[in-house]
Amino acid sequence: MTRTLYRNARILTADAPGWVDAMVVDDDRFVFAGADADAPDADHEVDLDGRLVLPGFTDAHTHLLMMGEALGQVGLTDARSLEEIQERLRAARASADGVLRGRGWLFDAVPGGAPTAAMIDAVVADVPVYLDANDYHSCWVNSAALAELGIDRDTPDPIGGRIERDADGEATGMLYETAAQQYAWAHRDATTTDAQRDAAVDRVVEAYLTAGVVGAVDMAFDGLGLAALERAAARGAQPLRIAAHWFVANTGDDEANLAQVAEAASRAAQETAGVRVVGIKLVLDGTIDACTAAMRDPYANGTNAGPIWPAERLLPVVAAADAAGLQVALHAIGDAASTLALDALEHAITVNGDLPRRHRIEHLEYAAPGTAERMARLGVTASMQPVHADPAIFANWAAQLGDERVERAFAWPEYEDAGALLAFSTDAPTAPHEALANMFVAATRASALDRDVAAVHPQFALPLDRAIAHATRDAAASVGDGDWRGRIAPGQAADFVVLADDPFVHGEETLLSTRVVRTVIGGRTVFEV
Repeated sequence: MTRTLYRNARILTADAPGWVDAMVVDDDRFVFAGADADAPDADHEVDLDGRLVLPGFTDAHTHLLMMGEALGQVGLTDARSLEEIQERLRAARASADGVLRGRGWLFDAVPGGAPTAAMIDAVVADVPVYLDANDYHSCWVNSAALAELGIDRDTPDPIGGRIERDADGEATGMLYETAAQQYAWAHRDATTTDAQRDAAVDRVVEAYLTAGVVGAVDMAFDGLGLAALERAAARGAQPLRIAAHWFVANTGDDEANLAQVAEAASRAAQETAGVRVVGIKLVLDGTIDACTAAMRDPYANGTNAGPIWPAERLLPVVAAADAAGLQVALHAIGDAASTLALDALEHAITVNGDLPRRHRIEHLEYAAPGTAERMARLGVTASMQPVHADPAIFANWAAQLGDERVERAFAWPEYEDAGALLAFSTDAPTAPHEALANMFVAATRASALDRDVAAVHPQFALPLDRAIAHATRDAAASVGDGDWRGRIAPGQAADFVVLADDPFVHGEETLLSTRVVRTVIGGRTVFEV
């Protein structure tokens, strides 16, 4: 074993006593965190020159393969008009090999918030074009893609999804919710090679290590992702600590739904290199931006959306997963969806009795008053994404609700005050994966995407040290790892990051300009500049 003393640093431990100036790593564990003068003898010493040290970040809700693929696609989040979107597609066409993929476009960048295939056809008509929305709950395609997918006026809408149609019943080029999953994404998965998936994993690993992320929780896992991460582990290219939730789709048939739970339980029981399956993921509703999130009261345009999982289908699945010891993660953005999620979890507790459990609700962008207190009482984690509250992408969100509900958007302090576990993440690729930008939004409610946009709801900002704790200590705890990682404390895994500049000294703006200079996982430096 090698014992290393790291000294002359400002170390935020996410543990008592909070701040120290030295730490000692013995092999893969911390054995000391405290005052330099009290540090035990070590084989080696590293002088950190007064730099800031943080526990390694865990991205507690992400989509690994999708993020890796997105990093190689046309970025559209900052394209603020249809003309700009079209220009980027036109420029990208030259290097497209049979298909053109883009990601991140915003509804309010398109006239009337109503994208059509014709808008893409005007600049790229000769190859299929697939453009995932910023929320990754809908896909905008051109006419060539509709033809490739076999979608026409007779194609039925899937359960929980919609193929947008014009007055004559013809598909317009927008695929919402499960229509995007079952048509556009299924085709993508079927046509993507293992080599392309391996490249996506490599991009994710590099991006996360550079950002100071040491662990991730994949929230839509399947056999393709499992195989890709196994291959990465076999070639020694996957040092991240990865947990995963097996995706379970509502088929409309209880037997088929429960079979998916059984498969997840089987996967969780297996020893798998590079990743461990810990639970299941259910998507209960869509998004507020697309008016597909399930709300108690209608949107500003008078419409509303029902849940993708009605209670009669949802309750048996959640109860079965709970009984099998699986963690249940429920995507619920609207208040009707989060209430349904808690009803299902409470039902499972009643049916299965006293079991060790730590279930989760994902996103909670607008939840009814009292939701946080109910979650705390049931021991349910609030899994939330500060970057989803970035003011640069907030205007359309607010416009869809258009009433007093806007004033309780992304109300993180409610969960702290109630005593619920609050885990921060990015939900990449629906938002940038960079951990420091995520912390900037959490600590300021200002924009990391466009500094000219004013902060929104600054009263919901959190002190930076607490925000970091939610993205490190609490993110690790959200998948049951809190007893062995996520803090800089004796006995914990030696996962930490070193920053070039200190935002506690120079201000939160520093989070947008500084960089990670070292990432360490299990005592081993995996990234350094």
